[in-house]
Amino acid sequence: MKINKFLLAAVMAGTVGASITSCSSDFLNEDLTTQYSTQRFTTQDGLDELVTGTYQKLKFKFNYIWGIEMFNLGVDEFTDANNSIPSFNCYSADLNSAETGANAPLWDNMYGGIESANTLIQNIPLYYDKNNANYNTRLGEGYFLRAFFYLQLVSQYGGVPLKLQPSTSVETYFTRATEEECFTQIISDLEQAYSLLPTTPAQTGRITKWAAAHYLAKAHLTRSSELHSSWNSSYISDDLAKVIKYGTEVVAAHPLCNDYVNLWDYTKANSANEKVSEVVLAAQFSDDQTTWGRYGNQMHLYYPSVYQDLAGTKRDISGDREFSYACATNYSMDVFDRVNDSRFWKSFITTYGCNTNSGAPAWTAANAPLGPTGTVVGAKRFKGGELAIKYIVNNAGDSRYAAVSGDPTGVLKDGVMQNTHTFVRYFKDESQAWVGQHGNEGYYGIQKRSVALSKYRDGYRNAVASQFGTRDAILARSAEDVLMVAEAYIRQGESQYSNAITWINKLRDRAAYKAGEDRTKHVDGGQAYKNNSYCNGLGGGFSADGAIYWDKNTYYESNNMAVTTDATATALHINSVSDVYNSTVDSPIYQKLGCTTNAQKMMCFLLNERTRELCGETLRWEDLARTKTLEARWKAFNDGFVRGNTVFNASTHYYRPIPQSFLDNITDQNGKALTAEQKQAMQNPGY
Repeated sequence: MKINKFLLAAVMAGTVGASITSCSSDFLNEDLTTQYSTQRFTTQDGLDELVTGTYQKLKFKFNYIWGIEMFNLGVDEFTDANNSIPSFNCYSADLNSAETGANAPLWDNMYGGIESANTLIQNIPLYYDKNNANYNTRLGEGYFLRAFFYLQLVSQYGGVPLKLQPSTSVETYFTRATEEECFTQIISDLEQAYSLLPTTPAQTGRITKWAAAHYLAKAHLTRSSELHSSWNSSYISDDLAKVIKYGTEVVAAHPLCNDYVNLWDYTKANSANEKVSEVVLAAQFSDDQTTWGRYGNQMHLYYPSVYQDLAGTKRDISGDREFSYACATNYSMDVFDRVNDSRFWKSFITTYGCNTNSGAPAWTAANAPLGPTGTVVGAKRFKGGELAIKYIVNNAGDSRYAAVSGDPTGVLKDGVMQNTHTFVRYFKDESQAWVGQHGNEGYYGIQKRSVALSKYRDGYRNAVASQFGTRDAILARSAEDVLMVAEAYIRQGESQYSNAITWINKLRDRAAYKAGEDRTKHVDGGQAYKNNSYCNGLGGGFSADGAIYWDKNTYYESNNMAVTTDATATALHINSVSDVYNSTVDSPIYQKLGCTTNAQKMMCFLLNERTRELCGETLRWEDLARTKTLEARWKAFNDGFVRGNTVFNASTHYYRPIPQSFLDNITDQNGKALTAEQKQAMQNPGY
């Protein structure tokens, strides 16, 4: 039984539970006690409920737009799409302590979770039967959750107030701990969790020893990274050894899936796809409306490209609701070997079906002469159930394609107009560019056409307009542990590069096409509409004409190559460090970023490999911040830098602003409101 079946009971359990559901008010201003809640959390049943309720906070990244804003905009992988978010994508002056988007909700939600975790850590030893089989697990969950929430905070804000006891009355006096003190506490809590938690969960979604090991590896790696170089030198050697220790354990306990697509092969809620061995921890969602809460899983809304305004298509369940906030950059297209690396084609959408035959476009007197031989004016260019939209992910120098005058989606291929709406990265005679307009896909400015990330697509929602997704959201998978171990070896120096390559090859060998594999096959969660009872009887925005979801990609046309069933392992496998230093895919990125030394190239390759494996999985901003590569990569690959309204400052923007709501509501040790000078001293530099 999935853990989220029990969430509402804990949420309703009272005051500390009330902090679980609050998303906008500062935790300091909440009513913290009632007689009922105080008593409830001094009982074993009440503590069980509180543990389960606190799991709600693991959903935060996926609940709302803050999952895009805080974690995957203003980076190299994604820029803003059909909706402009200059505060987080362009580092505009709108990113400040009073910012009304994601900043305060992250702070408030994490501290709400910490308050609950503090109650667990204090009360379980006092009120929980130590002979109960769940005693160690419940206490371990408390320690894990507190560490998880603090790691989120320190990764975004730097040193934050360390609050380690539950409140019994309103508290207003807080001071910021140093980053060093925060990491010491996080690692201590995770070590406690590691020693207490079971190796296998009693219920799907419960935290295990291996989740603690994963975040121990992450905490040690983060502490040893460049962002903390002013104080971390005495920790680095031990930190890197611990990354290797814990990451190795996680990979052994959670073997990689045999095929990358297994991670995204979502067919319905609570299906086998959500229990694959590689997943270490996932935020639990389902089609049970009683567990949705205020937001549910909304990540499926933010990556889609707009399709419904193109003739022959209308919004349906399989295509998702296109809020279109995040657009993949040219870097995210070109960092992949798109011939040999299946991860690109298993992560992005390049085709859409026609689901409204009556609305499909017809050949006109103007374009019929450009169409295939025998094209008849008035005939449909495509019909329901046929391909309606295709994206061609080609390279500069491809001479096959040209625009059709007056038709933004019309494209000539070798002089013949394509029957589909067609979007091409590079037309004939266009030069390669990391940012700037080329082809007719956009990739510059606020626009709605792009090669969309497919990892969150959800065809199992219960309404076309529903924002509530049903699929679990991965927080930790062992592939990231592979990359963390590899990075630790790279950081240990050139003598360890061969060990790093051995680990990276675990992912690259998995990413290669297998002999006989159909490279045109496309799979994502849009396919779940086929099992969705809401779509029976042609509901869900469907008609007999077909669906937006399309199970083929544009692999062969994009790569301009003949059909093959050969394996690509030899081409993708790294044989030596020279393969890294001289990589034809990575060398243009080295050049753009000014990487000249072997150490620079190895770390650049590692960060590129993190994109290839983890693109869009809510990790990128923190990865670039901790490695202090955020500024260089954002300026090189994100058009938010060149569009204006940007004020990126390296002494400011590697951290987020402390929310003004927090600063306005705390006091000094005498209970007096902070002065403007005291608030500024508490704030991060530059805000």
